Amino acid sequence: MKTPEKVVNHIVAWLKDYLKNSKMNGFVVGVSGGIDSAVTSSLCSLTNAPVLCLEMEIHQHQNQVSRAKQHIDWLEKKFDNVSHHNISLTGVFDRFVEGLPATTMKEEQLLSLANTRARLRMTTLYYFAALHRYLVAGTGNKVEDFGVGFYTKYGDGGVDLSPIADLLKSQVYELAQYLEVIERIQKAAPTDGLWSDNRTDEEQMGTNYNDLEWAMGELERNPSLKGLDQNQMDIIEIYMNFNRQNQHKMNPIPVCEIPTPLLM
Repeated sequence: MKTPEKVVNHIVAWLKDYLKNSKMNGFVVGVSGGIDSAVTSSLCSLTNAPVLCLEMEIHQHQNQVSRAKQHIDWLEKKFDNVSHHNISLTGVFDRFVEGLPATTMKEEQLLSLANTRARLRMTTLYYFAALHRYLVAGTGNKVEDFGVGFYTKYGDGGVDLSPIADLLKSQVYELAQYLEVIERIQKAAPTDGLWSDNRTDEEQMGTNYNDLEWAMGELERNPSLKGLDQNQMDIIEIYMNFNRQNQHKMNPIPVCEIPTPLLM
């Protein structure tokens, strides 16, 4: 990225225009302690509109919690328009789990409960959004949102607007450096924070964001995949597997269209 300052200015201007046209009052952002939410909350803060940061712990690893709080503290010292709430959703989550019927599908249950965490956070974000007439700002980047679909439908995918969804993960890091996001967050391994064992995004996907970015670009530049070695083809396969299985997230909800004669 040659001009991170211009990119930041463009996104901030876009946020201001969208907020003005929506006739809403500000933004609410879920801050996880990761790079994407740190950059998104920083960009929203630059609009000078009210920004509410929510840290929503659910059996969270202490490193993630402390990074989120450190980032929010940094934002509040830097911007007068930023406020926050630290909310523990662990009790709500545990009570939900206690009410579920027993199942032998343990692996499937773990994934389902990971997505449940994301949906509880989305519900909390929209509670405060409705309370204050705020917009929920999404934190997904381009690779996650339009490449591999690495997000929860109606969880972190349930937002009002997406400020960084046209930026690759590497470009998000460039903006983070320009915005002077705390170094601890810039160096932290990416994680969605939905698993009690603190597994990273790379551990879940089987590859890293640099490889996924390469695959996303290579499929655009070289759709026939000519000249690729086996290692590169393995990365392409990982990317394509996620892309195929997550189309239901990235495509519009299908609507059953009723033929006009049936309605007459």
